[in-house]
Amino acid sequence: MEMALESAREAEAAGEVPVGAVVVLNGNVVGRGRNSTIANCDPTAHAEILALREASATLHSYRLEGAVLYTTLEPCVMCAGALVNARVARLVFGARDLRFGGVRSKFRIADSEVLNHRVEIAEGELGPACTEILQRFFANKR
Repeated sequence: MEMALESAREAEAAGEVPVGAVVVLNGNVVGRGRNSTIANCDPTAHAEILALREASATLHSYRLEGAVLYTTLEPCVMCAGALVNARVARLVFGARDLRFGGVRSKFRIADSEVLNHRVEIAEGELGPACTEILQRFFANKR
């Protein structure tokens, strides 16, 4: 999660919403991402999506079975769906997203019983630090 926070700080420095994500498989980092929607002119360039893309390229597979994704913010619906499609085993996130959360706050997509794959979910990892960087970012925008 520390690496995800580092990526979130990089996003903040670039003027992006400070969210970072890391994919780990068998103890090795196989993908990293930070929010890059502005820089990439791409509404899908969320930290989680970019980390999944890099992990898939690294492993030469769109299936990331056994992987753990660490992210500083609860994934949105799009990212939660991508976790299911990639067959990620476990999601660890820091702060809840009370407005758009697709895993706990608004929807429960990643471990829904109606889907063919369920992601194990853990929340609150380094939660205060993950929340603080987001609060600071948005306070400075106002």
